[in-house]
Amino acid sequence: MLYCKLLGGSPQKNMNPLDSVIKALEAKKRFAPNGEDYWMAREIQPILGYERWENFETVIEKSKTSCESAGFKVTYHFLDTTKVISAGKGAKLSRADCYLTRYACHLIAMNGDSSKPEISTAQAYFAIQTYRQELSDQGKRIALRERVRKGNNILAGTARNAGVKRFGLFTDAGYRGLYGMGLQEIKVRKRILQDEDLLDRAGHAELAANEFRITQTQQKLERERTQGENAAIRIHHDVGSEVRDAIDRIGGTMPEDLPAEEPIKHLIAAQKKSKKKLQQQELRFKK
Repeated sequence: MLYCKLLGGSPQKNMNPLDSVIKALEAKKRFAPNGEDYWMAREIQPILGYERWENFETVIEKSKTSCESAGFKVTYHFLDTTKVISAGKGAKLSRADCYLTRYACHLIAMNGDSSKPEISTAQAYFAIQTYRQELSDQGKRIALRERVRKGNNILAGTARNAGVKRFGLFTDAGYRGLYGMGLQEIKVRKRILQDEDLLDRAGHAELAANEFRITQTQQKLERERTQGENAAIRIHHDVGSEVRDAIDRIGGTMPEDLPAEEPIKHLIAAQKKSKKKLQQQELRFKK
């Protein structure tokens, strides 16, 4: 059953011809060193019902245009290459091919000949895979932001026990250590509105750096049984500075130079839309 295969279920004994399209696409999927999956154009060409490379190449070019129009880097999603193949009597021929990301394959399916059943199947397959990846990426940042929020709450309690009363100064000290500037300066540099929460606009790397600052400060205050507001403020600044130095040593981008991401509330809304799109695609194959 096609629906089962799309959702990762067990295949049926009497495989539907369209199930074989899904199985073939899965078989040709490769993985880059960073874990991202990709396909080779020549390998998926026959799976999608195209006999001639010239016709399939036309679809690829249309898909590149769609990619550019959507604001994405074409050379990231479509990497043209040339391979040398053996011909008769020992001759060697150059043959064009293209590395395709999941998104590139999704665009190819959307720009392909929809009268081909293979294309309509691929549209659903890559749409579901794309929405699943969107949900995964969105969920990672949302989950990390929530961990930072909880970590801040724990740190606030520990700081209170250490005698901190001026939490604005305490918080700003941590930011000054990590960013080399205070909270208001960071917002101006990143063009973040003053009434927005800095960490709601932080991406994965920036959130991770702040989470490390927060957890290490909380543990140090607790471990050293720190008492006194000034001592706690100094520790927060020093821990932030240590994290900053570590980023510098490994050649990382300083947090103040990382771009502001879309507000977390927008990401949560986008996650809901991705879930709805995924459910709609799945429902098509339940019928």
